Amino acid sequence: MPLTINSRLEDGFAILELSGQLTLGPALPVLRDDVRKVLTANKPSGLILQVAQITQADSAGIGELITVYTLATNRGCPVRLVQASPHLRKMLEITHLETLLLSTPDLASAKSEMKQ
Repeated sequence: MPLTINSRLEDGFAILELSGQLTLGPALPVLRDDVRKVLTANKPSGLILQVAQITQADSAGIGELITVYTLATNRGCPVRLVQASPHLRKMLEITHLETLLLSTPDLASAKSEMKQ
């Protein structure tokens, strides 16, 4: 299943719901493009990536998440992952990226952390 992205603005936060595979392929750069558009058009207080529906991730997908993190933080916009699967959390731990790509169990927690 290819990567699909649905974005919305809620309470001043940009929320991108990701589903499908976060793996090497033609759909992967679309995430970066969507994030650029959301950050430029809306100037959100934070960027929330809902990743509960990600079925598979590889090193290219993790690299794309780092690119998204860099784009957002360069604009002073914090990033949170919401509902990361055990597989995705494990990949972040193995690569020591869990300290950059912070994960929360739900949307309310992500919003609360970024309001502080």
